Amino acid sequence: MKVMIGQFNTESNANIPLRCEITNYDLAFGKQCIEKMQVGDVFDAEGIEVIPAVYAVAGAAGVIKKDTFLYIASCFLRTAQEHLGQIDGMYLMLHGVSEVEELGSGDFYILQELRRIVGPYLPICICCDPHGNLSAEYVRQTTMIRSFRESPHTDMQQTYEKVAGILCRLLKKRQHIHPAYRKLPLILGGEQSVSTDEPVRSINRYMDELEQDPRILSCSWHVGYIRHDCPEAGCGVVVVPATEADQAYAEETADRLARFVWERRRSFHYTGQTAQPEEALRLALEAPKPAVLTDSGDNTTSGATGWNTYVLRQVLALQDTTHSILFASICDPAACRRLQTIEIGQSVSFSLGTGWDEMSLPVELTAQILHKGPVVKTLTLDSGVFEPVGQCVTVRLQDRPITIIIADHRQSYAHMRQFELAGVDCLQFDLTVVKQGYLFPELKQRAAFSIMSLTNGATPQDTSAIPFKLIRRPMYPIDDL
Repeated sequence: MKVMIGQFNTESNANIPLRCEITNYDLAFGKQCIEKMQVGDVFDAEGIEVIPAVYAVAGAAGVIKKDTFLYIASCFLRTAQEHLGQIDGMYLMLHGVSEVEELGSGDFYILQELRRIVGPYLPICICCDPHGNLSAEYVRQTTMIRSFRESPHTDMQQTYEKVAGILCRLLKKRQHIHPAYRKLPLILGGEQSVSTDEPVRSINRYMDELEQDPRILSCSWHVGYIRHDCPEAGCGVVVVPATEADQAYAEETADRLARFVWERRRSFHYTGQTAQPEEALRLALEAPKPAVLTDSGDNTTSGATGWNTYVLRQVLALQDTTHSILFASICDPAACRRLQTIEIGQSVSFSLGTGWDEMSLPVELTAQILHKGPVVKTLTLDSGVFEPVGQCVTVRLQDRPITIIIADHRQSYAHMRQFELAGVDCLQFDLTVVKQGYLFPELKQRAAFSIMSLTNGATPQDTSAIPFKLIRRPMYPIDDL
């Protein structure tokens, strides 16, 4: 037996001035594609040959340029066409919010075109991010679809392997099944759906219980994504029957799961402490050390640019602060390139801030160059494998105890290894400012205090105030349902 695999991952934020193009993607083919997708061992153990299409990952980025997307889509479609009559099924990792110029959902485009090639019956199993927007038409064309349970996504590898394992079982005992889908009139930001907190913890526990029934193959709750305006935005639930005979029961179960989530709509909240920017900074400076403040309006894990200097300007406006503060990081490619030319240990005056809008206004600084190093990312939260994506220069201001990592890539600093490569230990600072929404596990475990500053930017947190035009209405909490 043979399985075609491929991954397309873009979390498209329409609120930034950048378009996602081919140079933003980590592209891999052949054996490297199989290695990066991390499911080859599952199929090898079952004696199933893997046919790789493409691994194309840009992570959180802007809306995708049409020509860029059509090239990536062609890699999937060409592989399916070339191996038509050989492949027995498909395993795909499609994020769920890949917005493409003129086309809308890139995920739906790929799936729809694949179905045109292989027909309605070939098993297609999809692993996805819960922060994805689904539609009934999209779900209907899958054999099964399942999202990560945890947010932050500490179960990515586990979910990859689970979906691959389900496909292996379906290949051995073919069933023409399709998932039951229910869309909810509920729209949430990712920061309101942390899985270690209620009500998400109870929702996950309930889905685990539902999956104990042999008639149910999989359940998942799709939080949705609010960073581009589209008709598919909002929460949904998916229930996959074990066999064709279980379809009616899966539909009933989907109704129950949808009710379970809906009844808890007023319980969703930000995990941990949140405050408006002035109050958030005051509380962070008064808190036990080390403290962490998240600049949530410039959350690069949700597609923001990382350009904002707003919190830095807040700190610079303070009078006589003796707190040691680390900014990790501020993205300014031009400033980073200039600082790369200055020797370590030397002092330099420079401008920091792209000046694209009021949140990214430039500030004039004089600082000493402390360190130069790579900016890195990891494939999954728990992989421990890091890949370089850019460069950074760490500087310390001359007149106050402020250290800034200045990067040419908008990567969030969520792992201790990232700080090490920038030449700093965030635990030695009174306060560390990061570009995140909910705090990622390593920082959360080590921080004595953390707070989310409700700053403005490309990733605002007040869902009810976002001027959506295309979403389903009425929709809670925009409308009081």
